[in-house]
Amino acid sequence: MNLNELTIKAARIKLDKGEISAQDLTRACLLAIEEKNKELNACLLVSQREAMLEAKAADKRLMAGEKGGLLGIPYLCKDNLMTKGLKTTAASKMLVDYIASYDATVIAQLKKAGAILLGKTNLDEFAHGASTETSAFGVTKNPHDLSRVAGGSSGGSAAAVAANLCLFALGSDTGGSIRQPASFCGVIGFKPSYGLVSRFGLLSMTSSTDVIGPLTKTVADAKIVLDFLSGGDQRDATSVSYNYVAEMKKALPRVSPRLAKTATEKDLKKSIKGLKIGLPQEYFATDLAPDIKKVIDEKIKMLKNQGAQLIDISLPYSKYGISAYYIITPCEISSNLARFDGVGWGNVQVKTNSLQDFYQVNRGLGFGDETKRRIMLGTYALSAGYYDAYYKKAQAVRTLIIADFNQAFSKVDFILTPTSPHAAFKIGEQNNDPLTMYLEDVFVTGASLAGLPAISVPAGEVPVSDDKNMPVGLQLLAPRFFDKELFYLAQKVVK
Repeated sequence: MNLNELTIKAARIKLDKGEISAQDLTRACLLAIEEKNKELNACLLVSQREAMLEAKAADKRLMAGEKGGLLGIPYLCKDNLMTKGLKTTAASKMLVDYIASYDATVIAQLKKAGAILLGKTNLDEFAHGASTETSAFGVTKNPHDLSRVAGGSSGGSAAAVAANLCLFALGSDTGGSIRQPASFCGVIGFKPSYGLVSRFGLLSMTSSTDVIGPLTKTVADAKIVLDFLSGGDQRDATSVSYNYVAEMKKALPRVSPRLAKTATEKDLKKSIKGLKIGLPQEYFATDLAPDIKKVIDEKIKMLKNQGAQLIDISLPYSKYGISAYYIITPCEISSNLARFDGVGWGNVQVKTNSLQDFYQVNRGLGFGDETKRRIMLGTYALSAGYYDAYYKKAQAVRTLIIADFNQAFSKVDFILTPTSPHAAFKIGEQNNDPLTMYLEDVFVTGASLAGLPAISVPAGEVPVSDDKNMPVGLQLLAPRFFDKELFYLAQKVVK
């Protein structure tokens, strides 16, 4: 096995034993990027010099006897996270030459841990998309089939992990942007509970649902990374401390029969016997591809054989999830992107005769079509006379969706759904139909609107042509802040 193909856990053992060095591991990943990225377009920036310096520093710490964690582990991060001294473009012409002046909290935490940043990954512009086709710097291709998309908006990170360009990658998930590309690329994609990971330094899309999470090769690796990402941050008012999480889990009124009463991490590691897993019928009654349903049914059967109880449940307001999400999201985008005007932010800066013309020309040239579409939708929905009819009503529906999940989790411990209604589609196949592209999020927006932890794990492969199979994912959800417990179930699914 090439070193870049190692999991975090396997690399950790070799690093701690001195069998390999952080520099060896980093070189292997940089070589893989050099060989594969030209055709994949997964990385927008490769910081080779900085990565080797960080690897050298990690080796000194290892030689001094420091072990464990992410010390010496190379990774990539989505290019909407601030990285001091490196470009942060959000895959937009608006920020084509912007160099971040500070590190996002998660980057600073990984730097402190000794993880090695290899570079930045491609994404849909400002994370607006489900295929990484709206990037101003070209589409990212799926490593399993170069004619197909990698998913989005964290498509670059998912493709990088699937192609072994790194040992793990960071993405952001607003309405499925970690989980859906993870499904398309056959890797692990984890969306933490809202508030568990600091958003400071993330270029905001939808502030009320944005979260940062890992894409990894194994469930165990995702848990390792989350341990270093999570925790309170005074610079992010929405983040929560470990103590707060513990108190919230105790205070939840009988959420999850077993989780709230008897389950400990030791119990879940040992057995899932007796766990109640809900199957929301609304998710299986849609136009789910028969091949995907067959693959998921096999995983359901496997869980039953391990002693879990699979129970049919209903989430009646889930059918309104996409509609509510695509009102709330453009509204928050309209607000968050108002700062990109060519003055304080933005690099277009075309000279005009008036300030109004300056804004219009610079934003017109700087933003792509999908970003403009979302800004206009959001501005319209927030305007006088339409706020109550659209935004306020969407937030009311969001409350009902949260209530749906709370009701469900009073009866079951976890929820199981498909991640995506189909496998990765062909590049360009949906470019002329924005509504169809929005429906890519049909199974993943619910967890985002409710702030729940959710993970997509590889479920198997389905045929997409006579001679080609593609990976598909299965999604697992838990009550808010039961992130670690979710990992133990996920590990049983991928066995």
